[in-house]
Amino acid sequence: MLARRCHGLLLRRRRRLLPNLPPLSTAAISTPSPPPPPDATLDGAAPGDPGALAPDDAIASLPTVADSAGSAAALALFRRLASRPDLRRLMRLYVTAATAFVARGSLPMAHEVMRGMVAAFGEAGRLPEAADMVLEMRSHGLPLCVETANWVLRVGLETGSFVYARKVFDGMTRAGVCPDERSFRALVVVCCREGKVEEVDALLAAMWRYGFSLDNATCTVVVRSLCEKGRFKDVSEFFRRMLETGTPPNVVNYTAWIDGLCKRRYVKQAFHVLEEMVGRGLKPNVYTHTTLIDGLCKIGWTERAFRLFLKLIKSSSYKPNVHTYTVMIGGYCREGKLARAEMLLVRMVEQGLKPNTNTYTTLIGGHCKGGSFDRAFELMNKMKQEGFLPNIYTYNAVIDGFCKKGKIQEAYKVLRMATSQGLKFDKITYTILITEHCKQGHITYALDLFDRMVENGCCPDIEAYTSLISTYCQQRQMEESQKFFDKCLMIGLLPTKQTYTSMIAGYCKVGRSTLALRVFERMVQNGCFADSITYGALISGLCKESRLEEAKALYEGMLDKRLVPCEVTRVTLTFEYCRREKTSIAVSVLDRLDKRQQVHTVDVVVRKLSALGDVDAASLFLKKVLDEDYAVDHATYTGFINSCYENNRYALASEMSEKFSKKISSFKEKR
Repeated sequence: MLARRCHGLLLRRRRRLLPNLPPLSTAAISTPSPPPPPDATLDGAAPGDPGALAPDDAIASLPTVADSAGSAAALALFRRLASRPDLRRLMRLYVTAATAFVARGSLPMAHEVMRGMVAAFGEAGRLPEAADMVLEMRSHGLPLCVETANWVLRVGLETGSFVYARKVFDGMTRAGVCPDERSFRALVVVCCREGKVEEVDALLAAMWRYGFSLDNATCTVVVRSLCEKGRFKDVSEFFRRMLETGTPPNVVNYTAWIDGLCKRRYVKQAFHVLEEMVGRGLKPNVYTHTTLIDGLCKIGWTERAFRLFLKLIKSSSYKPNVHTYTVMIGGYCREGKLARAEMLLVRMVEQGLKPNTNTYTTLIGGHCKGGSFDRAFELMNKMKQEGFLPNIYTYNAVIDGFCKKGKIQEAYKVLRMATSQGLKFDKITYTILITEHCKQGHITYALDLFDRMVENGCCPDIEAYTSLISTYCQQRQMEESQKFFDKCLMIGLLPTKQTYTSMIAGYCKVGRSTLALRVFERMVQNGCFADSITYGALISGLCKESRLEEAKALYEGMLDKRLVPCEVTRVTLTFEYCRREKTSIAVSVLDRLDKRQQVHTVDVVVRKLSALGDVDAASLFLKKVLDEDYAVDHATYTGFINSCYENNRYALASEMSEKFSKKISSFKEKR
């Protein structure tokens, strides 16, 4: 109600600024003139010059000048007034000028005024006011034209005002003004930046219906947006449509696709795209190769990355640049091969390339990860000597290194060094510290940092939320963990595998496996693939609550997905069936395991059963592995025989001893 009342007041105020005008015919709109330059001055103004008057008098003189000297003189005066800082962002100036031009039928000049208003108000973050006025002027004789609408879209793109850019675009179609290629391209870019890929789909379909095409620069933006959403198959279809509309994808477009795949670690698919690109006669450049090198390093194929790097060095067409060297250095740092990383730094300088802040930060991070903090500080001093000041990312690398070594006090000392140089915490800084405090069980400190993070305008990411959720789950405070889980969903964050697994394990710990199953179902529905740790936590939880059939079903589903159950999962499920005297089912749990997994599982289960005196069940497992010619651990055998004697099962001890003796003899014969 309050919003409607405020909107009504705003409209009435604007209507007081806009007098009633006689109906006019719409003349053809010429090519738009640019808005007035912001740096014009009033130097040399003659006495009595309207441009030198006080703001109210200067604005009031516009209609008079238009009537007495014509529209051209009034436009010149408007441009001078619009350059004055005290008038540039006064709505009255633009409304008065536009009204005067509309009254004289000078619609192109009125549109120039509107574009000037959009530019000035956009700079001040007041695009919504300008966009509303552009639309409102339609009811006062100034029809919306595509050039002015495009101006609003361009400013909306620059200032991130998606809502009002979209409002003006929709207003064009309602007013019967057909958007042109520039209109569509501008809105496509805005939608991509806002992550509204579904709206991009609709806009592209409309473009193609109108017979418009995208340029390659906009194509790159669309490709990156699709890749960020994981829609790689749609990129292939998008490229096909680009070819059909006469704008074939170029090297930059393909490189954006390859980069998107590499960031998701789909490196094999990235090389398939490279083959397609070369097949179309396009030659990959240094940026394409650098992207592939980065992808190979990310998945641990550093030596393959280095072979591609050497290919670049030997190339006569292009050579590795600073970014290429930095990526390769980062690959070796991830593997702890710091000597090779240092060698590349020397090689880089020999090639006449100057390491930048990012290069030094990458190498510093590698040394911190390996615990070589002295070398890290040496590199920080070296980069300062070469004119590169460490930034917050550099300090984050050192802080992260100390935290990973459990030296949180040292991390805070480095943090004070950073703040003393005027640097501010960023999202990564907060997340590193929150994660470390959570690992050490300091939940109060972690929450304090989380609150300060929000207060300082840093939006916590899913990693920060996951750290808090995991800690609360470990402490069995599931109400608190559920609050944070719901909050991250509410603000649009996508839980990771670790987030879901922490929630599932937490609920299983407190005996609420039904809620754990709900979280698991949501995990699957959201396309997050569970691993063996996730399955193991859920299977253990169900076993504790004697829900063995559900646990067995999950176990089979896990094997169907070719996931390898850990020893704890195998033993837990097998042993729980034995406790409920369902030994035959327990033995069948081993059927789909390989030899090594079967032997290890049997060793643990037999020892547990022998300790409980359940030698009958233990003997079934021993017979299974002996029948399949698998070796049994001597300690397992000894424990079983001793348990038989303790429980007066001499016949069973004798039978199994005979089996062991035969197997030992057969093993010796085979050798």
